[in-house]
Formats: sequence, structure tokens, C-alpha cells
Amino acid sequence: MAHFRFMDLEIWKDAVGLNDKLSDLAEAMSDAKSFRVAEQLRAASLSISNNIAEGSGSFSSKDFANFLNIARRSVFETANISIVAYRRGFIEKTKLDEILEEMEILSKKITNFRKAILKTE
Repeated sequence: MAHFRFMDLEIWKDAVGLNDKLSDLAEAMSDAKSFRVAEQLRAASLSISNNIAEGSGSFSSKDFANFLNIARRSVFETANISIVAYRRGFIEKTKLDEILEEMEILSKKITNFRKAILKTE
């Protein structure tokens, strides 16, 4: 099997795991009222790992750091969509709390990794 740099990154693994959970959650919100929110949740959470992966292919640490910034912003977007889903009654409070906790941890890991790669340049 082919191997890419991003596949070794803990933040990418965490982001993919979070996307799995949020995709399952979005799948459960398959009725017409929640369809748009579910699609936004899938797209925003997928954007996190996509930007980590895309950035890992950069030739400079500065360029990679920019993609990590975008990935972190996607974490915030995903958190907002999750809160909206809760407010609309599409997900339970316990699920929201669990998701937000994971996103906060991931956001901090992305921030710390970004700082670390910028120090090397």
C-alpha cells in the first residue's frame, strides 16, 4: 500500500477519527429537516483532515502551517455546526459535549503542531 507523510501524523489520525464519528452522526440525521445541517457537518469535518493531508505535501513549513491554520478553522466551523444541530434538536446534549471536547483537544494539537513546524524554519 502507498504511504503518504500525513498518514503518520497524530493530528490527521485524530481528524479522520472525528470525521468518522461525525459522519455517523450526520447519517443518523437523515430526515428532510436536518439534511442540510448533516451535509454541512460532513463537509466541515472532512475539511479538517483534508487540509492536514494537503498541507503535508507542501515544500515549506510556512505553507504547511497555512494549511494547518485552515484545518484549525475547520474545527471551529464544525463546532459551530454541531452547536446548531443541538439547538435544532438534531443531536443530544451529551453527544454535543463529547464532540466539542474532542474538537477542543484536536484544535490544541493542531495549534501546537503548527507552532512546532514553524520553529524549524
